[in-house]
Amino acid sequence: MTTHAALPGDPPGGRRAAAVWGIGVAVYFVAVIFRTSLGVAGLDAADRFDVNASALSTFSILQLLVYAGMQIPVGLMVDRLGTKKVLTLGVVLFTVGQLGFALAPSYGTALAARALLGCGDAMTFISVLRLGSRWFPARRGPLIGQVAALFGMAGNLVSTLVIARMLHGMGWTATFAGSAGAGVLVLVLMLVFLKDHPKGHEPPPAQHAGAAFVRKQIALSWREPGTRLGMWVHFTTQFPAMVFLLLWGIPFLVEAQGLSRETAGSLLTLVVLSNMTVGLVYGQVIARHHAARAPLALGTVGATALLWAATLVHPGDHAPMWLLITLCAVLGACGPASMIGFDFARPANPPQRQGTASGIVNMGGFVASMTTLLAVGVLLDATGDNYRIAFSSVFVLEALGITQILRLRARTARRERERLVASRVEAVHVPA
Repeated sequence: MTTHAALPGDPPGGRRAAAVWGIGVAVYFVAVIFRTSLGVAGLDAADRFDVNASALSTFSILQLLVYAGMQIPVGLMVDRLGTKKVLTLGVVLFTVGQLGFALAPSYGTALAARALLGCGDAMTFISVLRLGSRWFPARRGPLIGQVAALFGMAGNLVSTLVIARMLHGMGWTATFAGSAGAGVLVLVLMLVFLKDHPKGHEPPPAQHAGAAFVRKQIALSWREPGTRLGMWVHFTTQFPAMVFLLLWGIPFLVEAQGLSRETAGSLLTLVVLSNMTVGLVYGQVIARHHAARAPLALGTVGATALLWAATLVHPGDHAPMWLLITLCAVLGACGPASMIGFDFARPANPPQRQGTASGIVNMGGFVASMTTLLAVGVLLDATGDNYRIAFSSVFVLEALGITQILRLRARTARRERERLVASRVEAVHVPA
C-alpha cells in the first residue's frame, strides 16, 4: 500500500501501518470464516439436528440478531476502550462459539453457540475500520474499507472451498473444532503485535462515560443525514448476497435448480470472487470520484433486483446456467456496494463518534439480512418449498431501502457542501 501526502494531523500510513492493520484484518478474516461456515453446512445441520427450514434459518437469524443488536454498543465500546481491547473480547467469544457449535449435542445448545459466535463477530469489523482510520490518512478511507471487506470475502471463500471439503471428508465435529484453532492463532498475534495507534498520534482522552454520554453519542450520530443514508445504503445493498451466502444459496441451487452440491459450491465461490474483484474497483472509483457513491449503490441494487426477477420468473423448472452464473456474478457486487454506506457516514461524524456511526451503518444490512432469512424460511414452510415465492421477499426490502436512499440523498449532499465551505473558511482564517 503506497503512501500519499497526508493532511496535517493525519496518521502517516506506510509499511508499519499495513502490518498492524493486517493483524486486525486477519481477525476479521477468521470471523467471516466462522460466520459463513453454516452456509456450506445448512443441509448437514438440518440432518444433524433434525429440523425444518424455519428452524434451520433460526441459526442464522439468531446469529444476525445478536450481531445487529451489538453494533451500536460495540461502536460505543470502540470509541471508549480502543480497538485492541474490543477485538480481544471478540476473538475469545467467536472462537468459543465455533468450538461450542462443533460439540453441541442438541439444537438448543447449537443455537446458543451461534449466538455467542455472533456476539464476537459483531466486534470485529467496526474495530478494523477504526484501526484503519487511526493508522492511515483520511483519504485512504474508502480503499481501506473495501480492502478490509475483500479479506472478509476471502474468509467466505475459505468456507465455500475448504470448510465444505473438510465437512464431507472429516465430519461435523472435527471440521468445526479444527477451524476454531484459527481463532486461537489470531488471538496470539493480536495480543503480541497489535497497537491501537501509531506513536505520536494518540487520540484525545476519552470523555466521561455514563448513560447521558451514551445517549448523546447515539443522538448526535443519528442526527447526521450521512449516518442515516449510510445505514439505508448498507441495508439495501448487503442482504441479497448475505442471505444467499449465509444459508439459502446452497439449498436454492440444489433443491430448486437441480444442481449438484459441487456445482452449487462453485457458484457460491463465483459470488465471493466477484465480490473481491468488484470491491477493488469500487474502492478506487470512490476514492477518485466521491460523487459516484450513490450511483454505484443504486446501480447495484437495480442490477440485483433485475437478475433475481429474471431468475425467479424464468419459465420451466430450472433457470439456465448462464442466468445463474450472471446472478451470482452480480450478487458479488452487493458487499462492495454496502461498504459505500460507511463512506457516507465517515465524513459526517468527527473522530470521537466514528465507532458509533459505523455501528449504526453496519446494523442496517444485518437487520435486512435477518429479516429476509426469516421470511424465506417461513415462506418455504408455508408454500411447500416454493423458492420463487420465498425469494420474492427480497424485492420488498429493496423497495423500502431505495425510497429511503432517495429521500436522504439530497439532504446529505447539502450537508456535505456546508461542511466543505466551513472547512475552507476555517482554513483561510488559520494564522500562518
